[in-house]
Amino acid sequence: MARTDNAIVVDAPMELLWDMTNDVESWPELFSEYAAAEILERDGATVRFRLTLHPDEQGQVWSWVSERTPDPVTRTVRARRIETGPFEFMNLYWSYTPTEAGVEMRWQQEFTVRQGLPFGDPEMAERLNTNTRREMARIKGLVEEAARQAVPR
Repeated sequence: MARTDNAIVVDAPMELLWDMTNDVESWPELFSEYAAAEILERDGATVRFRLTLHPDEQGQVWSWVSERTPDPVTRTVRARRIETGPFEFMNLYWSYTPTEAGVEMRWQQEFTVRQGLPFGDPEMAERLNTNTRREMARIKGLVEEAARQAVPR
């Protein structure tokens, strides 16, 4: 099993960061890599959805179904891929922790890549870390800008 663990501190109110990052329908505006996010089902706090990426360098469009359950009391989210694609499994855990500088948003991913692919867990971990850090920086900027816009002048 492989694991990634990335965090960033966002200088914005907890509620704003929580609301923006847990509004799956808005993810195509929040994440640069998603072309579409379609809600398939809701069951209590759990949402099942399909994510579709923008076409890759070869024009291939990738899509999969995931499920996530946010817990606003503990400020954590547990998620997993339902359609696992290149993974035997993919589990995700997001946490939001107040700090003096803002809110630390941490994303952890645990996975195993299927046997027989031209890449393995280390290569996938490197790819996920690269993408996660890029997306976290983008989200930080968007949420901090939204926080600045919300401050009365």
